[in-house]
Amino acid sequence: MMESIHDLIKILEKKALSPEKTIKESINETGKEVIGCFPIYTPEEIIYAAGYLPVGMWGGRTQIKLADKYLQGFCCSIMRANIELGLQGVYDFLKAVVLPTFCDTLKCVCENWKVAVPQVPILPIVYPQNRLLQSGFKYMVTEFTRIKGEIEKISGAKVSESDMEEAFKVYEEYRATMRTFVQVVKDYPITITARKRHLIIKAGYFMDKKRYTEVIRQIIDGLKGLPKEEWKGIRVITTGLIGEPVELLDIFDENCISIAADDFAQESRQFRVTARKEGTPLEKMAYRIVDQRGCTFLYEEQKCKGSMLINMVKENDAQAVIVCMMKFCDPEEFDFPIIKEEIESAEIPLLYIEIDQQMDSFEQIRTRVQSFAEMLS
Repeated sequence: MMESIHDLIKILEKKALSPEKTIKESINETGKEVIGCFPIYTPEEIIYAAGYLPVGMWGGRTQIKLADKYLQGFCCSIMRANIELGLQGVYDFLKAVVLPTFCDTLKCVCENWKVAVPQVPILPIVYPQNRLLQSGFKYMVTEFTRIKGEIEKISGAKVSESDMEEAFKVYEEYRATMRTFVQVVKDYPITITARKRHLIIKAGYFMDKKRYTEVIRQIIDGLKGLPKEEWKGIRVITTGLIGEPVELLDIFDENCISIAADDFAQESRQFRVTARKEGTPLEKMAYRIVDQRGCTFLYEEQKCKGSMLINMVKENDAQAVIVCMMKFCDPEEFDFPIIKEEIESAEIPLLYIEIDQQMDSFEQIRTRVQSFAEMLS
């Protein structure tokens, strides 16, 4: 059984590290065409219901040569990488891309994409700031309905209510399975290191969710059949937009740092909310955004992210919080002073790390993480 678990983990690691190859394999396996999904909270269920394969567009390691014509150097490296890859023709196989406009950079990308990558249609979606109001909820449903109509124009076929129900069911099973996964793996920090945990989750962005969920269930079942692992290292809660580049997680592993739970936008924020039972699929999708808490990209008058992270530390028997701050991510940067004050008031150790997808030197981060780990030890 142990070899089987290791084999499955290695398969997902390879898939996460080779997105283009993985997407081509998924196309061959499913026979589906592909629609790209910019971060974050893209309504993938609509894309899936329309018969397309939704794939994540979370940037990546590439040399920025062409994107400077459209985005300034002080824009988020994920968006700069996406524009660069679009200009290079990497995304030409996509039928379209869906882009939620959560920040100023995403709004700029939306307009620049139309000029820079006109061969790939872009479908912007706007989430309401006051999503907790009934009017905000209704607006969200209207936006989902509009996006559904735009995708129907591209496919030339209507998306039925039963199609939406089936797609929503697939995604709810995926989200429930992932909630179980992150709970189970914290008891196996030797088998599922920080790096492996991230890559296993990331692989799901490039695979059919139904197939991916099956693999995750096999990993969960395999782990549950093993005794819980004794961990003498450090358990932390991570937060931020994304936990990359993977060299950062290698440094975590080097210093015996295990991720007990995360608040990454690319990871647990995607699946931590349980859907309500009432409503149509589009309404349930809207309720999931309404019910999301502690996300810097969603407006909250009374910010609860700090208290949420403090509770996560207590509930997961963690020792510290590590903030992985994507350079030039304004929403995350604006919230950090509030979070910092609350966590320090709770006397919980906090480490702030500034990251960039295109960074090629990690020695400064390695020194800071090592010092932090030694302090906690």
